[in-house]
Amino acid sequence: MTERYSRQQLFTPIGVEGQQQLQQKHLLIVGAGALGSATAEPLVRAGVGRITIIDRDYVEWSNLQRQQLYTASDAAEKLPKAMAAKARLAAINDEVDIQAIVGDADVETLEGLLTDVDLIIDGTDNFDTRFIINDLAQKHRIPWIYGSCVGSYGATYTILPGETPCLHCLLQAMPTTGMTCDTVGIISPAVQIVAAYQVAEALKILTHNEEALRGTFLTFDVWQNQHFDMTMQAAKNPACPSCGDAPIYPYLAYEQQTKSAVLCGRDAVQIRPATAKNYDLEQLARTLAPHGTIQQNPYLLSCQLSDNRLVIFKDGRVLIHGTHDIHYAKNLYYRLLG
Repeated sequence: MTERYSRQQLFTPIGVEGQQQLQQKHLLIVGAGALGSATAEPLVRAGVGRITIIDRDYVEWSNLQRQQLYTASDAAEKLPKAMAAKARLAAINDEVDIQAIVGDADVETLEGLLTDVDLIIDGTDNFDTRFIINDLAQKHRIPWIYGSCVGSYGATYTILPGETPCLHCLLQAMPTTGMTCDTVGIISPAVQIVAAYQVAEALKILTHNEEALRGTFLTFDVWQNQHFDMTMQAAKNPACPSCGDAPIYPYLAYEQQTKSAVLCGRDAVQIRPATAKNYDLEQLARTLAPHGTIQQNPYLLSCQLSDNRLVIFKDGRVLIHGTHDIHYAKNLYYRLLG
């Protein structure tokens, strides 16, 4: 189909040669939510040869406001996002080889998907998974593009192993808490702006136009009309355990991973972060108050939702009552606690 990519090929930095390169590339998208779906569609339309998408969640009605691949029928049927995304993307461009995986993006699963991957795009909703992506990318020397958005705010950064600071360099330690779409909401322009930058950077990498990469950590608030570009090269740390002179890839180690387990004899799942969180229970109560009935004492906070009850201890350990499904419990944990 010579016409399908004709306008893209007329763009001089890509051209016919760049289009041929795109069709030989393999892209991994981790997460098929707002950012994952918003980046997948234009890259499928652009003719990337092979795309693997992994996501553990299913389509809900609240997704439809910003997750552009999905329809009302997907939400009504509670289709897994990865499978719904594959169906929609295949209808857009059946020349692209699309692999969909319904599952958790843990260390073992992700590492098993990295064969011949040329680029990883972050479409996740939590830093646990992002730090795993970061360490795997450093270990296997695969570039990846960080992205996040919440409210009207967004951020993105392109990480090239051996050249740029990695996510561990930038953040030093895993964030203890943060805003999420389920606690403060999100508007779709924030998603689309981050995705547009991620896709542009992806096209540069996949067509070997690395000299055109932005090279900055970009943040914006589309509601407050703010936009910042920060040069981060000085943040590169030779002693970084993820990308330094003697890397040990700490977030691939079991002890650095968030643990989850079904509690024997109880309809509950326990989630324990790799490091203590030291939650401010007063602040957490204010954040969770719109979502359920709050009770607390100096040691823990309980939030009664419509179908589940969360008990959150100061050190970050969380009991999620009303389920023995670990995947469901982890979704709820990341949605409400970041």
